[in-house]
Amino acid sequence: MKYRIHSLLLVIICMTFYTCKKSAARATVDHLPYFNSADFTPKWEKGSHKIPAFSFVNQDSVVITNKTFEGKIYIADFFFTSCSGICPKLTKNMRSLQEKYKDDDDIMLLSHTVMPWKDSISVIKKYAKENFVNNVKWYLVTGDKEQLYSIARKGYFADEDFVKTQDESNFIHTENFILIDKLGYIRGVYNGTLEVDVDRLKRHIKILQKEG
Repeated sequence: MKYRIHSLLLVIICMTFYTCKKSAARATVDHLPYFNSADFTPKWEKGSHKIPAFSFVNQDSVVITNKTFEGKIYIADFFFTSCSGICPKLTKNMRSLQEKYKDDDDIMLLSHTVMPWKDSISVIKKYAKENFVNNVKWYLVTGDKEQLYSIARKGYFADEDFVKTQDESNFIHTENFILIDKLGYIRGVYNGTLEVDVDRLKRHIKILQKEG
């Protein structure tokens, strides 16, 4: 009797393990969600929010627009050159992404200054040189403050404080890296100061590439 009970328990354990293993295999992520609003609630159906049209100037005085990134996956962030807080970490981790995808023309990087009244083209060009920015892979852009702040808040949903206060006079400072697909949809948001989150971003890029 004891032998039968033990055998039955063994069968149940094996069946449970097999079922869990199959479920885990099904749970493997092969598609990224879309993010259509500032609360970053993931939506699995086709996205409804695209990055709005923009036009800024990069470190080489080249005009950068949405068309620059047509058919490209890109990672966007926000910084300013005199920042001594989170920006050095953001820049370091963006540089690691630059190195990772240096031979992949489908992956681009885009960093927007949030202090355009100080970060002129010459200033961001100097910053780019100091941080070993590849000028054909990674664009640092400056431009009109109102447009930069608008794209940050309404395009990339990058300003959490604005979501709470709706105060347009506030200074933008965010640690987010935002993953944009080839059609201009937001597909992921990551803490750009954390290596573990940057690693997650790299895994998600691989998934996005397989989506086509």
